[in-house]
Amino acid sequence: MYFDPIAAVTQNDPYPGYAALAAQSELVFDETRKLWLAGSPALVRAVMDNPACRVRPVAEPVPAAIAGGSAGQLFGMLVRMNDGARHAAPKLVLQRALATLPLEEARQRAASLAQALLAGAGEAVGLSAAGTHGRAGTVPLVAGAAGLDGHRLSAWTFDVPVRTIASLLGFAPSQLPPLSLWMRQFVACLSPLSSPEQLALAQHAAQCLLDSFSDLLRSAPPAADSLLGAVLTEAEAVGWNNAQAVLANLVGLLSQTYEATAGLIGNAIVALLQAPQRASEGGLALVQDVALNDPPIQNTRRFVAGATRIGTVDLQPGDVVLLVLAAASRAPDTRSQAFGFGHGVHACPGQTLAVAIAAAAIDTLLQAQTLEQGMYTWRYRPSHNARIPEFFNPGEAA
Repeated sequence: MYFDPIAAVTQNDPYPGYAALAAQSELVFDETRKLWLAGSPALVRAVMDNPACRVRPVAEPVPAAIAGGSAGQLFGMLVRMNDGARHAAPKLVLQRALATLPLEEARQRAASLAQALLAGAGEAVGLSAAGTHGRAGTVPLVAGAAGLDGHRLSAWTFDVPVRTIASLLGFAPSQLPPLSLWMRQFVACLSPLSSPEQLALAQHAAQCLLDSFSDLLRSAPPAADSLLGAVLTEAEAVGWNNAQAVLANLVGLLSQTYEATAGLIGNAIVALLQAPQRASEGGLALVQDVALNDPPIQNTRRFVAGATRIGTVDLQPGDVVLLVLAAASRAPDTRSQAFGFGHGVHACPGQTLAVAIAAAAIDTLLQAQTLEQGMYTWRYRPSHNARIPEFFNPGEAA
């Protein structure tokens, strides 16, 4: 029977198929999808370490659907969407800046925001309805977490991480709700499943995000010990003086956080709903396990820019390799590597921070309410690469 690695992302249990793929010692060609598959840890590392395998097609550095607008401009400057010189300096800056951030401060900020969002405290705009496939609007707030609505729980998983990073960068509490909404609208353009309406919203949202960071930079000199101050200091130190690229990658700190960390939180909640006794493990252990065994980022692509070889397979320019990260993460491997956070030059510099934020969110949720089997149902949001649950109340049509 054919195992579709793209459809698998949102299936209830794709992992037997992933295990079979991870056992393959060579790249496998998927005749249906017309791309090569890499599922073992060794193959995923080999492709990610190969300079001929790029993060974007040479002929299409920016997706055609968003090229020419603010979203395309932003996308084209993101460090994770570039290779070579356009990647090296920005990556070093972000890596160094994130390393200066006290992890305990980030954890406490995340816990505080998670608690406030659960209680509905201080909301000027309302939680962004992140679980509604991009439909605009807000989710009604109710006091306390005891009767937390499934839609509101879904929104909470997105809002906690993006608001935490925005807060650490220096945005005021009143600015966090619109930033979260604009980020939801912007990341929709990163999916090939986006509608024309979503793409139009993404263009507007991208400009709003860029303007917000521009205003933040102009409002007052950032504190030297802040995350924003650290980014600017490190940019100057390495000679990264492209102001527009710096601005875009500050937005990128939020976009990287938005779906991936929400997926970590959401999949940890799924784990708790399936086995409530796992609450005793604590947020950190649970999130670390989810990052390996039910990761939010299940696959990514590499586009072959020049003739090269992976194992015994010769690849030609124009070939596409699907790296099935979830298969590699779960496979027996001495390194126990969460490939959803990347590898090599494209390893995510915010992995430790993302795990800390997700863990703080889960601990806060567990302090507010007990998760039990049957408490919520869930389905996975339509996506070709991200496994992110959205929750529903029992009996509600999913």
